[in-house]
Amino acid sequence: MDSQHSDINLPIKLIDNNFSSKGFVINDNLKAQVNELKDWLHYNKQPVDDNLKKGYQALFFGPAGSGKTSTAAMLGKDAEKDVYKVDLTQIVSKYIGETEKNLDLLFARAEDKNWILFFDEADALFGKRTEVKDSHGRYTELAADYLLQRIENYRGMVIVAAKKKDNIHEAFTSRFQSIIHF
Repeated sequence: MDSQHSDINLPIKLIDNNFSSKGFVINDNLKAQVNELKDWLHYNKQPVDDNLKKGYQALFFGPAGSGKTSTAAMLGKDAEKDVYKVDLTQIVSKYIGETEKNLDLLFARAEDKNWILFFDEADALFGKRTEVKDSHGRYTELAADYLLQRIENYRGMVIVAAKKKDNIHEAFTSRFQSIIHF
């Protein structure tokens, strides 16, 4: 399969699922947290009550090269699910309405596939909110809110990766079921 999913015009890339966890060493605390995600992937059933969260949202944070993407790949291999890395820089558009349209396409495409969605480098979009000084800042805030809404309604697993948890606004971090430091 090529690096882009070519039948739709979306900036997503299938993460190589030929990952071997043999050489993958993580500490016991991190292993326990990752096992919670594995358990959800293996045993989740769609909620009977629509008021309950439909999917599972996790925040991975840590420096580049700390294992965030590798862990997502390992989870996908273990659960026999495809993991798609979403390029947020290509999803977010400067044109009003385009970001929402791109997100709608992405989530509509992913919904019936049971993919794990991996949003890397999310610091910029989910960053600390400051006083909005222009229309671009307000639009970025609206795009982040819309993405968060779509993530919360997705029936599968969504992993959002960032370099620093402190860079993510508390309004966003409070919505994740797991926050894992790498």
